[in-house]
Amino acid sequence: MQASKNTENTALITPLKNDTFQIGSRTFSSRLLVGTGKYKDLQQTGEAIEASGAEIVTVAIRRTNIGQHRDQPNLLDVISPEKYTILPNTAGCFDADTAIRTCQLARELLDGHNLVKLEVLGDEQTLYPNVTETLIAAQKLIDDGFEVMVYTSDDPIVAKELASMGCVAIMPLGSLIGSGLGLLNPHNLSIIIENTKALNIPVLVDAGVGTASDAAIAMELGCDGVLMNSAIAYAEDPVLMAHAMKHAIWAGRASHLAGRMPKRKMALPSSPQTGYFFQ
Repeated sequence: MQASKNTENTALITPLKNDTFQIGSRTFSSRLLVGTGKYKDLQQTGEAIEASGAEIVTVAIRRTNIGQHRDQPNLLDVISPEKYTILPNTAGCFDADTAIRTCQLARELLDGHNLVKLEVLGDEQTLYPNVTETLIAAQKLIDDGFEVMVYTSDDPIVAKELASMGCVAIMPLGSLIGSGLGLLNPHNLSIIIENTKALNIPVLVDAGVGTASDAAIAMELGCDGVLMNSAIAYAEDPVLMAHAMKHAIWAGRASHLAGRMPKRKMALPSSPQTGYFFQ
């Protein structure tokens, strides 16, 4: 039985073992990025993230202790910066100035770490991005030496502007944060992917993924990766869901690289219609 499992894992991993991608000055193998919120405790957080195979772990600086509160449990005790790339994010920020200050605090706490996820929200009910404030904050952070991965709407024009100004990753929503509704506008995502291809800027779906099939669809569209938190943390078994998401990312990426068959309106038999035995 053990030999069978090992064979299965090797067959799955080998075709993609050299399939890396770049975000700013850093290179990664895992195309699944995960968050750290909403788990029942830090132990479950660490177990689920390890099961996901993720290399990038995003942390909400305004909500999570990574050393700014010495008398509270520290997330970095279970998510080691030596093992993972910590991605500070500005979740909970509703204007450019607050987001910028949050990134600067993260840089101090993480000894000069300059890779950040910018997220400027428009309202508390939908958590939809405020693209005007996002554009302002992105430019100021880039000017200050940050490598900015930016959460944005699925508007191709806004996404192209953010890519052109120098953001190192464009992260359009699939649907509203925490909704689990999946990819509601795959056509717009395809346009964003096409527009940023010439700039060599990765596109990662951020928000709205609910299950493994959503992640696979994002990768089949040609996205470079997927960031998720709620889909894993709110699952009945977060660790098992983390495994599922890891395999969904692999499957979707392999499917994209393999190239799907053309869609047809009529049936096309998989076997020839002549040369039957006993004809």
